[in-house]
Amino acid sequence: MRERSICVLGGTGFVGKQVVSRLAAQGHSVKLLTRRRERHRELLVLPGVSILETDVYDQNELTKRLVGCDAGINLVGILNERGHSGKGFRKTHVDLPLNFLRACEQHRVTRVLHMSALNADPDGPSHYLRTKGEAENQIHTLAGNRIQVTSFRPSVIFGEGDSFLNRFAALLKLTPGIFPLACADARFAPVYVGDVADFIVNALEDKSTYGQRYDLCGPHEYTLRQLVEFTAKMQGLERTVIGLPGWLSKLQASVFEFVPGKPFSLDNYNSLSRDSVCEQGITCTTSLESIAPLYLGNADRESRMQHFRTEYWAKNDKVG
Repeated sequence: MRERSICVLGGTGFVGKQVVSRLAAQGHSVKLLTRRRERHRELLVLPGVSILETDVYDQNELTKRLVGCDAGINLVGILNERGHSGKGFRKTHVDLPLNFLRACEQHRVTRVLHMSALNADPDGPSHYLRTKGEAENQIHTLAGNRIQVTSFRPSVIFGEGDSFLNRFAALLKLTPGIFPLACADARFAPVYVGDVADFIVNALEDKSTYGQRYDLCGPHEYTLRQLVEFTAKMQGLERTVIGLPGWLSKLQASVFEFVPGKPFSLDNYNSLSRDSVCEQGITCTTSLESIAPLYLGNADRESRMQHFRTEYWAKNDKVG
């Protein structure tokens, strides 16, 4: 594998840190763009990684950072916006990726990897899915033969530091006894963050992935109720999960729109009207049951350390 100079957007996030660490292990030179460099100094210890303070929404700043790069990776995404109009989703999911593609084209960057989402669809039921789908389509169309694009469409991603199981873990601790759950029958095929990162990095030099869009799912499907019950069990909490009917689920989403941090929103509710499972696509092998107990509380420190040692050496043996 030849060494590349790669510009990464969203490299300080949940998936991004995993991707950047793998790129560094393979000897690539990585430009990681972020608004607040000092918050991510732990990434500076990775060989070949430079963290550049940049407003990625400023086209001039973004374009300047692409100088000398031959590949770009966009991992930026949001689950909720500040308002309710869809403007925040459009700015992040459509405007930013298209500006990134234009900057890549200006500097003759010929390889772009793009993070989309399972069920991304310009005609989807939510702002989140519509903007993800619109961006994905436009990027692949505008890239033409000049830039080789690959898009990744994962189901919900789990792993230490995730915003899915950990969010429910926090809510479960605040709700004694009975836990009312919206959209309890929504189905997911959770995929491990390490598998997603591996797939992204491995695609970088794989010509068979050019122009492709990959659905990524884990090996098993679950209802949301099953996932919340599993989370409670891993924390040693006795909770009775009560599924809410559709009208009450929507009401809960309407109320939570105004709770600090937006733990649940109308846009989330609309997204959940489509099951996040793969009819066709890539089935990754790591199971939820083999990883989640290591960060949800039902494992001692030594067990966690042994898991991370095993993962570290397995990854570096592959690189070597």
